[in-house]
Amino acid sequence: MLGIDSNMTFSHGIHPEEYKEFTSSCPIERMPFVEEYVLPLSQHIGAPCKPIVKKGDVVKRGQMIAEAGGFVSVAMHAPVDGVVTGIELTETPSGQMAPAIRIRTDAFSTQQFHLTPPKAPEEMTVKEFVSSVQQAGIVGLGGAAFPAHVKFAIPEGKTCRYIMLNGCECEPFLTSDHRTMVEQADAIVDGIAILQHHIRAEKIFIGIEANKPDAIAEMTRKIAATALPAEVVSLKVKYPQGAEKMLLTAILGKEVPSGKLPLDMEALVSNISTIAALSHWFRKGIPLVERVVTVTGTAINRPSNLLVPIGTSMREVVDFCGGLKDDACRILLGGPMMGMVQKSLNIPVVKGTSGILILTDKEVRSLDEYSCIRCGKCVDACPIHLNPSLLGLLAKKGLWEEMEENHLFDCFECGSCSFVCPSAIPLVQSFRVSKGLLRERMAREKAKAA
Repeated sequence: MLGIDSNMTFSHGIHPEEYKEFTSSCPIERMPFVEEYVLPLSQHIGAPCKPIVKKGDVVKRGQMIAEAGGFVSVAMHAPVDGVVTGIELTETPSGQMAPAIRIRTDAFSTQQFHLTPPKAPEEMTVKEFVSSVQQAGIVGLGGAAFPAHVKFAIPEGKTCRYIMLNGCECEPFLTSDHRTMVEQADAIVDGIAILQHHIRAEKIFIGIEANKPDAIAEMTRKIAATALPAEVVSLKVKYPQGAEKMLLTAILGKEVPSGKLPLDMEALVSNISTIAALSHWFRKGIPLVERVVTVTGTAINRPSNLLVPIGTSMREVVDFCGGLKDDACRILLGGPMMGMVQKSLNIPVVKGTSGILILTDKEVRSLDEYSCIRCGKCVDACPIHLNPSLLGLLAKKGLWEEMEENHLFDCFECGSCSFVCPSAIPLVQSFRVSKGLLRERMAREKAKAA
């Protein structure tokens, strides 16, 4: 038995300021319904979902409006009672234009759910369970938005001995998972039981960073009242403790080899809020139509944790939180380490939106980039023991094949190397661009060979 030990962690990593105090004690509030919702068809990793409604259709809250576009894809549902006003291109958090379903809210509706839960998960086969999760539109709510059912579909020949639940929330500023653990512990524990019924893991670990003592206490209390083979593990506060490979290393003491996944180490890793969504679906019939979002930063008037319907404009969310301060300078979806900078507030909240962070001009500095001085700080910081300095030099020379040979695709873009670099080299950005170019090249070569 591993027990509770707040020194459990992985090697390397960094210690940025936490800034959790803005919202860690803010209870989850419900975001009021707004006049219009915009729902991009690409809100998850994998194939976009396919619309099954058209302009003029009346839809009900929780009704499926788009079906999965493949196995690595999920369905999408209406966040409100309303009318479809169009399916058209809209700007997404990634900065790209993508098709989206627009819904005008029925101003006279009570917006109550009138849903029937699916068949009890305990009565389902594994295949039926996986399909049901896909139909619910559930994705990883830690930010990556990977379809949850794909993880839950253990391939033939693979075994899952451990379920690792991620409650670390190591990204500075963000507290949505923290508040979910404090306020929705019953749903999380129920979701664990649902998943365990089909996975049959030997052991379930719930990893929570030690800076969330109330969440640790609440989850420990709830787990103790069950017969689940589960244990809450307090982990050292360090970034990126919440990355799935780092979580596995911290708790099991095993490293995931290059090019491998946690399942290759007989482990399934899932975010805490994703597990709560399982309970909402199977017990109440509520698909993923809303999520908890932390609205925070020094340039927002009222930092909050909000339960926001998917498709709500960021502008509406910010206005509900008292609006921006005069010195607001930068908007990010997510946290400061891995969040995406936004050029407009007219972007919808999507399934992967864990936070909206507003920073002041004093906090956003444009640093002059200098040549690499080979200090080795990036090497010491990288949690998966890459050589970011070498990768950065290869990127500048356009030597992408050499980058791949040096395990570029093992990088999950945590930003630790850029954070510690004294020369202000945008290492992560160069890695992201290099990956894109490599994928394009590989796709062309595959098409040519076909």
